[in-house]
Amino acid sequence: MNWKTDRVEGAALDPAEVLAVYHASGLAERRPVEDPERFAAMVANANLVLAARDEEGTLLGIVRAMSDFSYVTYVCDIAVVRERQRSGIGRALIDATREAAPAAKLVLLSAPAAVDYYPHIGFTRHASAWVLNP
Repeated sequence: MNWKTDRVEGAALDPAEVLAVYHASGLAERRPVEDPERFAAMVANANLVLAARDEEGTLLGIVRAMSDFSYVTYVCDIAVVRERQRSGIGRALIDATREAAPAAKLVLLSAPAAVDYYPHIGFTRHASAWVLNP
């Protein structure tokens, strides 16, 4: 393992650095990356953010989540740069999310390309998710 996962303050992250990870992971296709203020607010206002960085400090992956730290943690985003996917970073970010709120269940909406990944790391499909867009 040549990377480390830490809990960080979303507001302390450089939005451009996080945006680069979203682009490099493919997640930018489904997020408001064309609106810098909204994107920065997404990261700054999440109350549980975990980052994976290599030894040089390069951001390789991020989890952006909202949690009550008791019942449920909603994983808003998990992004790992494509060239480091399938290296254990995503699983480590999910494990760190669980460690931050061990009593809470994790809930997420999967990107279409990742639906086969989540069962591999222990998630089960839930048939009653609903979305109400603004």
